[in-house]
Amino acid sequence: MEKQPSVLTSLLLVKSRLFEVTLNRTLLTWKEVQLRRKKVSGNISSRLRFGVHSVPVSEIIAVRETEVDKETKDEGKWQKMSHIKTETNLCAFTVSYVEKTGQHRWRCSNMTFFCSDETICQQWVRKLKEQLSLLTCRPKHLLVYINPYGGKQQGKQIYEHKVAQLFTLASISTDVIVTEHANHARDHLKTQADLRKYDGIICVGGDGMFSEVVHGLIARTQSDSGVDLNDSQAKLAQCNLRIGIIPAGSTDCICYATVGVNDPVTSALHIIVGDSQPMDVCSVHHHNTFLKYSVSLLGYGFYGDVLTDSERNRWMGPARYDFSGFKTFLSHHYYEGTISFLPATNTLGSPRDSSRCRSGCYVCQHRVKDISPIKWGGGDVNENESEGEWKVIKGKFLAINAASMSCACPRSPKGLSPAAHLADGTTDIILVRKCSRLNFLRHLLRHTSKDDQFDLTFVEVYRVKKFKFTPNHCDSEFSNIRDVRENAFGQICRDHPSCDCTPVNSNWNCDGEILEHAAIEVGVHCQLIKLFARGIEETPPFEEDVSPSAV
Repeated sequence: MEKQPSVLTSLLLVKSRLFEVTLNRTLLTWKEVQLRRKKVSGNISSRLRFGVHSVPVSEIIAVRETEVDKETKDEGKWQKMSHIKTETNLCAFTVSYVEKTGQHRWRCSNMTFFCSDETICQQWVRKLKEQLSLLTCRPKHLLVYINPYGGKQQGKQIYEHKVAQLFTLASISTDVIVTEHANHARDHLKTQADLRKYDGIICVGGDGMFSEVVHGLIARTQSDSGVDLNDSQAKLAQCNLRIGIIPAGSTDCICYATVGVNDPVTSALHIIVGDSQPMDVCSVHHHNTFLKYSVSLLGYGFYGDVLTDSERNRWMGPARYDFSGFKTFLSHHYYEGTISFLPATNTLGSPRDSSRCRSGCYVCQHRVKDISPIKWGGGDVNENESEGEWKVIKGKFLAINAASMSCACPRSPKGLSPAAHLADGTTDIILVRKCSRLNFLRHLLRHTSKDDQFDLTFVEVYRVKKFKFTPNHCDSEFSNIRDVRENAFGQICRDHPSCDCTPVNSNWNCDGEILEHAAIEVGVHCQLIKLFARGIEETPPFEEDVSPSAV
């Protein structure tokens, strides 16, 4: 059993006001003390306590002794407090801690405590540092990748001005690599990085940079474990190193869904305190050939077409997504295909739940981590397996989406699948069948409102462990059709961009990257990676009247 640390209590000054400061194993607490003279049984001094402030030890960033200048000494006003021994020299120590300012944002705040006894001051610093040393989940050495080109090309400045100083304060050493080309971080992780030196990997950028790090880390882990990535039935080895995200990209969907806000300082503080949030990862294969990993969205049809068109307009910057989204909506293309899936049975929750995946999620915590490999459903559309029966749906679809998390973002606070979980070993398949433009617009608008986006006759949602999609025209057949079209009608379509020549197949949007093939097999790997996060914390029903920053 872990030895309980001794309790430390002292009367200390904070900005000329007297506080009773107490430290135990979990909390640092300071209570303001007011002295009042009572004319009872002689002059008896009575202490009245008010203004209680507490900080969890787990959210203390650092503690250090502080030099006290003459001006600060004068502000101490020890001469006015006859109940405390007056000393010529004041001593002080400063505690840096996490302050939660609302809307899921964290800030680093400082509280300086003064005392007249140097021994007491040193005792507080020593005891606080001992408490922090017991927090073994905190990283000491990090590998940092910075994408200087993502988003508004502010990644390097964001890290240097907002994050680096916090890491230094928390005594975290870093090795920083500024990426020079696409997949630089992925390739470095796969072959060159000495991962034994680090407690975590940090990516400064957007979702694309995060994807690079995920692919590199998983590939390295599987290589070290002797796992064949092209085997769609292989059970992947879990990654031990946690990944931290400092948001600095055009889209920061992962950060928003795991922290609740896209804020570099908040993310840095989650890294410093050593938070850990497991996350599912989907592996995508085509005919036993590995394609990509996905942690958020796999989108075919509408979202695939939006990404494909936006890639042609990168010169527009982030505005290209709005332009391509509007253009794709007007085109109103639908695609025929067959989707087969293995429903998630014996799991808690469903896609239609009103509850959400939050910090300490019961569903994710009670999910069995050791998932046995699942065999693919073969040619028989209703093949029975030990884990259940595969279901098959054929039709014409405007969109097929697989959401492994809510995919919430500032524009869509609920996301594509509001009840999706980060670490329950499932993904939510959302099928939007062919319908009118007006009905499809109704569906899209519900992502930005409180209405149920699944409560429409042409929308279906299923929670699954694995799924397989086959377009009506397979990839080899599609290439032949495409060749014929380009030969016969290519010049016409190029001369008339508004030509309503419906493509045979759409492309899959895999976390913001286009997949090469339309026919894919997808499996969910439960809690394959871990992030420096704790999930979105529930917003308190009311703010505290008194906060530490008010002192």
